[in-house]
Amino acid sequence: MEPQQRSVSGSSQSPRSPSSQPFLSVSVTDPVKLGNGVQAYISYRVITKTNFPEYQGPEKIVIRRYSDFVWLRDRLFEKYKGIFIPPLPEKSAVEKFRFSAEFIEMRRQALDIFVNRIASHQELQQSEDLRTFLQADEEMMERLRSHETGIFKKKPADLMQIFKDVQSRVSDVVLGKEKPVEESNPEYEKLKNYVFELENHLAEAQKHAYRLVKRHRELGQSLSDFGKAAKLLGACEGNALGKAFSELGAKSETLSIKLQKEAHQLLMSFEEPLKDYVRAVQSIKATIAERANAFRQQCELAETIKLKEINLDKLMLTRSDKLKAASEEATNRFETIVRLMNEEIVRFQEQKTVDMGIAFHEFAKGQARLANGIADAWRSLLPKLEVCSS
Repeated sequence: MEPQQRSVSGSSQSPRSPSSQPFLSVSVTDPVKLGNGVQAYISYRVITKTNFPEYQGPEKIVIRRYSDFVWLRDRLFEKYKGIFIPPLPEKSAVEKFRFSAEFIEMRRQALDIFVNRIASHQELQQSEDLRTFLQADEEMMERLRSHETGIFKKKPADLMQIFKDVQSRVSDVVLGKEKPVEESNPEYEKLKNYVFELENHLAEAQKHAYRLVKRHRELGQSLSDFGKAAKLLGACEGNALGKAFSELGAKSETLSIKLQKEAHQLLMSFEEPLKDYVRAVQSIKATIAERANAFRQQCELAETIKLKEINLDKLMLTRSDKLKAASEEATNRFETIVRLMNEEIVRFQEQKTVDMGIAFHEFAKGQARLANGIADAWRSLLPKLEVCSS
């Protein structure tokens, strides 16, 4: 069964309708294992429906693998400084779990969430790299991945790195020590503390959610084993006692299936969303690191200009006009990151409130459903067991 497609606008109108509101609807479906051994991987159908004029048509279906999603994430992170790039699910470190049906479905769901978060983001949805990801053929994507690992990731850090190295030498010679600079802003410090605390609390909640899933599965397995034993015991007995034992065993096996299903539902609708938000917070921390780096570059270039102005003849520095241009660029870069982060944290908080509300509501609803089902099942056996006990 294909997952429900998501849309930026939420419109149900046909992508061919000229009067429909702008929308971009994406779904990640049909995971298929390809290859053998260490070369094996999972491919996915990525279905895009849109009326954005920049796209080739109203609908496009492409085949993508996990490394293609990584390519998209890395490109966006490189180009959109200050924006919280949605996280990807991690790779399975354990070979035997890589191709289990449950792991494949968890990854498909996480990849679907990843690409839809990008498609619904007002800035990221305009990305040329997103359009490439959603429309390019497999050969093109393979070439882009190869080009990225060969050139893009090894790109020199241009003028900024040169000036950073210059400032390091200036600090050593003139100041006699390293001068690491950290942004001093009470609101920013408050944000950083919140992010680190949120990560810890989410990780703790996710850990205990996993234990709940494990407990449900273990209880389900125990009920299954008990059910089989009770049915065998019932077969040895006759009359009402044997029948009661057999019905007890059958009911235990039925409840075992219910518990296993609820454990899977708990995994997908509760533990996985918590894990996803742990990854999301890690993406925010990556943006915080980029902000810190931009602030240091801005301060280092400003300090270098000051040192140039006091006419340090022994230092070989770049021409003043180039230095000032680089300093202005660094300042603009930092200010852009600050502005975008302020906007992003508001958006993140709003989305987190919705997503966590849904996850905890599904958890409570599932636990209530399970408790009622278990109570009803055991209650239905009481009259027959009471007859035997009397």
